[in-house]
Amino acid sequence: MTTLSLAVRDSNTMLRRNLLRMRRYPSLTFMLIGMPVIFLLLFVYVFGGTLGNGLGGTSGGRGAYANYVVPGILLMAVAGTAQGTALSIAMDMTEGIIARFRTMGIFRPSVLTGHVLGAVIQTMLGLVVVVAIALLVGFRPNANLIEWVAATGVLAMIAFALTWLSVALGLVAKSVETASNLPMPLTLLPFLGSGFVPTDSMPAAVRWFAEYQPFTPVMETLRGLLLGTGIGANAALAAAWCAAITAICFFWAKALYNR
Repeated sequence: MTTLSLAVRDSNTMLRRNLLRMRRYPSLTFMLIGMPVIFLLLFVYVFGGTLGNGLGGTSGGRGAYANYVVPGILLMAVAGTAQGTALSIAMDMTEGIIARFRTMGIFRPSVLTGHVLGAVIQTMLGLVVVVAIALLVGFRPNANLIEWVAATGVLAMIAFALTWLSVALGLVAKSVETASNLPMPLTLLPFLGSGFVPTDSMPAAVRWFAEYQPFTPVMETLRGLLLGTGIGANAALAAAWCAAITAICFFWAKALYNR
């Protein structure tokens, strides 16, 4: 058996392991998407009327704000799943299962690959639920099929990048409790970007951070694809951020795991 076939076989085995865990503990998936849904309902029904009226100088009200806020909510859902991945990695590292895997004749990186692929699948399934609820509360995209496919690709790209980051954070954590807290700042980045209000409404220092942090070009790209607003250079910036995060965190996680 070649190295490639061994890697594919063992990665598939580890992916099935993580999918079985997801099926046996559905409460974890519901918990990860529950917070974004709560924020969606809160911001649309409590703040949406006021924020929507002042959005870009138009009087769009709650419906306009629902359209604006959904990309930020989707990024919150992606970040929430990343937090769950860090927790799962830390559990594996502290409960002894990794030590058993290392005594077996398996492709060693397949353990991490299974976690990453399983987390991306879990993220995409969770995003389907969030989008469905967003449609119920007033989200009205005008994207065609190609634009929907492109938006799905953008979400998969950022999910893949953040999953590798969460894997590295789970490996570097000394305990399960630490691993559950390390990725938490990721859920704040949509607030400190263009997720809930336009960046031009922020103070200068906050605006600078909001415009140059990685989540903002992703959210602006999603708005452009789903709602027909301008994308500009945001798609290229989003791809560059995702590629950089993936590359750095992949090698970081690999080094931590081998050590």
